[in-house]
Amino acid sequence: MTHRIRHSFQVTGLLCMFTNRFDPQPELMGDALSVRPLRPDDLEGLFAAAAHPEVWAGHPASDRYKREKFEPYFNSLLDSGAALCVVDRQTGHIIGCSRYYPAPDQPNSISIGFTFLHHAYWGGRTNFQLKRLMLDHAFRTFPEVWFHIAPTNIRSQKATAKLGAEHAYDATLDLSGTPAPWMCFRLSKDAWERTRESREA
Repeated sequence: MTHRIRHSFQVTGLLCMFTNRFDPQPELMGDALSVRPLRPDDLEGLFAAAAHPEVWAGHPASDRYKREKFEPYFNSLLDSGAALCVVDRQTGHIIGCSRYYPAPDQPNSISIGFTFLHHAYWGGRTNFQLKRLMLDHAFRTFPEVWFHIAPTNIRSQKATAKLGAEHAYDATLDLSGTPAPWMCFRLSKDAWERTRESREA
């Protein structure tokens, strides 16, 4: 099933989250990672994590490793009021970021996206720990979480499916100023709890 919906992320979306008493910029702590609100002085640290072509391989913005492409993106993350900085607790280095946002066509739900990690942290438990922290926080308020993934980003599609999320439909959505095709994955609280129990067993 394909939906053609053109919605923009706007201030009303943030108001939706706050209305639900949801904090879109929590401070979260895991064994190896910490997550905190993104700050203006994080530019250099986050760009150091982003300045590698491998990080954006398969992503629609494949040239975001360039400074002139990354800085506007960083500013948009700050403007969202919901972006999170991911820090390696052992080194203290910033290794990526992520963000909560209202699903454009599911206004009563929450989404996780705009996520990237330094490529040195791929393939291990880092992404799962990040998602575990963010999902556990989200599921205290919402019964389901949505992910929007580009059709060309096979790696993210596989990683999202491993969380227990299911591909619900495709849609044309405006997530960051330009309508584009997205694959929409839904993760229910029950499915996430089964996945978490299985991974932690």
